[in-house]
Amino acid sequence: MINLLVQSAFQTGCVSVASEALLRQLLKQQILQPSDRSALNELDRAVTAGSIRREGFGDWSAIAAL
Repeated sequence: MINLLVQSAFQTGCVSVASEALLRQLLKQQILQPSDRSALNELDRAVTAGSIRREGFGDWSAIAAL
């Protein structure tokens, strides 16, 4: 599921509010597949670099900390 959300962000160039909320929920529940960490790290780098924008204004660190 996390990989699909990350893939969607790269396809659209944006992390939607709904996708970000779902990512947070999955991380809270610690539902991670082996490839999820690398996908999230890749997404964090893209968001930090500005190549993918966020619709939300909340704290990104909970996702980026992984």
